[in-house]
Amino acid sequence: MSAGGSMPPTPNPTAAFPAPRVTLPVGPDILRTYSGAFVCLEILFGGLVWILVASSNVPLPLLQGWVMFVSVTAFFFSLLFLCVFLSGMVTRIDANWNFLDFGYHFVVFVFYFGAFLLEAAATSLHSLHCNVTVDIQPLLNDRQYSINVAASIFAFMTTACYGFSLALALRRWRP
Repeated sequence: MSAGGSMPPTPNPTAAFPAPRVTLPVGPDILRTYSGAFVCLEILFGGLVWILVASSNVPLPLLQGWVMFVSVTAFFFSLLFLCVFLSGMVTRIDANWNFLDFGYHFVVFVFYFGAFLLEAAATSLHSLHCNVTVDIQPLLNDRQYSINVAASIFAFMTTACYGFSLALALRRWRP
């Protein structure tokens, strides 16, 4: 106690925890925005890349392993990102969500662009022949080639969706 006998004032909780900075709507309303639509497309196309690369039996594990890692990781983080906005948790967590949105989409765009290039490179090796014991066979059979072409197309579409989300996030983040 102080000499005057009075207690110090209790701290104001709003001063200690400032409101989170987010300009996107929360709840189901996020699905009505371009950003929400692009996140849904990122999840859809990213899941297709994951399925297609896995179904090609991964004939080039060094190249396609990175594609699998990026597609699976980005799929789950985009799903988590959408769930955080749908559930309204962004209003309870003190963070600059506009910056986090920009940073997340920048990192994933760079990784997915690299994954797209590696998947396209793996697909371009279709006519490369390798010696399998006695027979000389192409590296990718026709079925694997078709699946890898589809995976390359969807990897490009996913990269484009992350690029558009990045541009929208940059518009929201910059003052």
